[in-house]
Amino acid sequence: MKRLSQSPTDPAFVQDPYPFYRVARASGDFVYWEEYGMPVATTHEAVDRIMKSRKMGREVPPERQKPIRPELAAFYAVEDHSMLELEPPRHTRLRGLVLRAFTRNRISGLGPEISVIADQLIDAFPEEPFDILDAFARQLPVIVIARLLGVPESMAPQLLSWSNDMVAMYQSRRTEEVENQAARAAGAFSDFMRGYVEERRATPANDLISHLIAAEEDGEKLSSDELITTCILLLNAGHEATVHSIGSAIRHLAGHSRVHEAMLPERIPFAVEECLRFDPPLHMFTRHVYEPVEIMGTRFEPGDEVGCLLGSACHDDAIWPDGDRFDPFRDIIKNTAFGAGIHFCVGAPLARLEMQIALPALFSRCPNLRIIEPPQIANLYHFRGLERLVVECPRR
Repeated sequence: MKRLSQSPTDPAFVQDPYPFYRVARASGDFVYWEEYGMPVATTHEAVDRIMKSRKMGREVPPERQKPIRPELAAFYAVEDHSMLELEPPRHTRLRGLVLRAFTRNRISGLGPEISVIADQLIDAFPEEPFDILDAFARQLPVIVIARLLGVPESMAPQLLSWSNDMVAMYQSRRTEEVENQAARAAGAFSDFMRGYVEERRATPANDLISHLIAAEEDGEKLSSDELITTCILLLNAGHEATVHSIGSAIRHLAGHSRVHEAMLPERIPFAVEECLRFDPPLHMFTRHVYEPVEIMGTRFEPGDEVGCLLGSACHDDAIWPDGDRFDPFRDIIKNTAFGAGIHFCVGAPLARLEMQIALPALFSRCPNLRIIEPPQIANLYHFRGLERLVVECPRR
């Protein structure tokens, strides 16, 4: 297995990791990434096999668990009940209960509301140049998830702040202060959600919190801690990925010669998939090895940790010819932007729906939208998203 060195916080890599991914794929299905001290899967097939292997998972084996600083107890109290970090049977039970409440019918029913929110945000665009991330990409997903959960929309800025602080724990720029801030955010977020869970127990409504409580009371029992963690997970994971995906999509679509054709109803699902493939919101996800397993000629042993380079897999020429080229007319029917296997993102259908509604609304209402400053990617790896995207939006 070839060993490669690349700092994930190097400014050049942050702005464009894809040259490194090309070198990695050319070196084999698996390479050893020195800075992470572990092998990583580079190709689509290798990533797909790792993520679907039942001999690997997200839950940290006891022998690999590290001592937790007391200051971080609030953060890991949330993590302890997160289906993202658990394996069967706990994961199966939690995911099943969430999917009873977070149904496809419930998600698709949000379409008209998403359309109204998008139009209202576009109505408020200023005449002068502005950051469309703040005005649109960050606003729409948090408003949608707040309404879905049933928490006050006025809390959106605070929810956004807590979410940003918590997900920083998964970024390469993580420091002790980042950890402490994440723990403070987790504690405050948990206290806030606990109040709403208790309120909905007493007064159910037609929102996701009430439906999760109903699923608990139907017999398979979600504890209050599990309810709170699930609500936080849905907001953090769903919001973070969607913000990055909308921002990146605007970046790549703005100024494209056939953008309005790509936004047609029969084409928009394909354009959204290409945006997700070309610049996925999450670039690496890890797995712990539980049993000896050989994948594509590489053997892994219990205790090993393996990284899945989703960003590299999504540019694999073996699946998508000329994978480093953005083409909103690519007839793409699958990608690994939202993972695979039992940890496939439960919020993926909502993220896709938001993009399929928000992007056509934006480019229809702002046909001359133009980026006026060079886009800068934020130092967020393993995530990938813009720091700001300044545009001007002349109206018709």
